[in-house]
Amino acid sequence: MARDTPTVSEIHQRLHAVQSAYQGEEERPLGGFLALMGVYVGAVGGASALARALRRPVPDRFSAGDLALLTLATHQGSRLLTKDAVTAPLRAPFTRFAGSAGEGEVVEEVRGSGLRHSLGELLTCPFCASVWVATGFVAGGVIAPRLTRSAAAMLTAVFGSDVLHLVYDAAKHLPERAQADG
Repeated sequence: MARDTPTVSEIHQRLHAVQSAYQGEEERPLGGFLALMGVYVGAVGGASALARALRRPVPDRFSAGDLALLTLATHQGSRLLTKDAVTAPLRAPFTRFAGSAGEGEVVEEVRGSGLRHSLGELLTCPFCASVWVATGFVAGGVIAPRLTRSAAAMLTAVFGSDVLHLVYDAAKHLPERAQADG
């Protein structure tokens, strides 16, 4: 009688072969990424269950103003989480300081392997973290809309302030640039 079900060892060998074929010469911690996806799905499921238990309705659609607020807050929140010098202690177990990026931001290198490396990549990539931040804002908007809107408004104001700081700094140097070009 033929055995249809693979053993745990056979499954492990197949998964290892897939990972080896995928990553080539550079380590790509697929198992760690898979674990993070599991955490993400679990968090979304938990937030959905909480919203249902609290009888919070999910909006049919978002207004343009809501989307603008969420977009700017997600951008600022993901930069704050992944690049800000002050939030470096959150990333330190998974990264190594590599230098200053200017304007209060740092450059960090991911360290470790497996799940540690995967977390380091998530915590240093604003594009990756923005999915998590946006999901938090949307879930928060259903579960605790006033608090979430306040947090999003604060981050949007910080984003606007950052833009104004950069414009102001650039404007201060316009006379020097004009003189150098002139």
